Amino acid sequence: MIRRIVHLLAGLALYGAGCALTVEAGLGVDPWTVLAQGISRHTGIGVGWITNILGLAIMLLWIPLRQRPGIGTIANILLVGTSMQAVLAIVPPVQGLLPRIAVLAAGILTVSVASGLYLGARFGPGPRDGLMTGLRARFGWPIWLARGTVELTVLVIGWALGGTVGIGTVAFALLIGPLVHAMLPLLAIRGDASPSSEVSAGGTAASRPPA
Repeated sequence: MIRRIVHLLAGLALYGAGCALTVEAGLGVDPWTVLAQGISRHTGIGVGWITNILGLAIMLLWIPLRQRPGIGTIANILLVGTSMQAVLAIVPPVQGLLPRIAVLAAGILTVSVASGLYLGARFGPGPRDGLMTGLRARFGWPIWLARGTVELTVLVIGWALGGTVGIGTVAFALLIGPLVHAMLPLLAIRGDASPSSEVSAGGTAASRPPA
């Protein structure tokens, strides 16, 4: 249990840090962070704090979907955005294309490692993951359809609000699934075969993150 808790907390903190690095790279971020950025631009609230607020709001959508939050869900809401905000406050601006690409790559890799840790802890899905599994359970949607519909919607809204969409968004979408798929066997607590693994790596929520 102690090891699982350590994996959960470390994974969620690293997830927020990885998302912060993708923000600092300025080349595009995952759909949920695009939405958080867009809302942040219009409210003046830090993107990390918006991430926490969005997590809480998304969890409320679980009610009609008859999903129940777990320890991992609550910890996700509290830690991911807080970690993101802290890292954004201490990491200096990145200048130059090559350094920005390197920071983007580091952010995506960090998110994949973080996903392997917190999903492998088996404390339940994050709010965004639970929304997708809830849509599957309630309406019979396949995970790919639930994920695609939700993430395309938040991406378009976030982009319209001024969030950053670019090559980093595409890179995140293409790389995060295979990377999490590789990390889960390495980092999961032995005996893990939870459905959240499928959600993150297969069709997936590594993400963001929370995302």
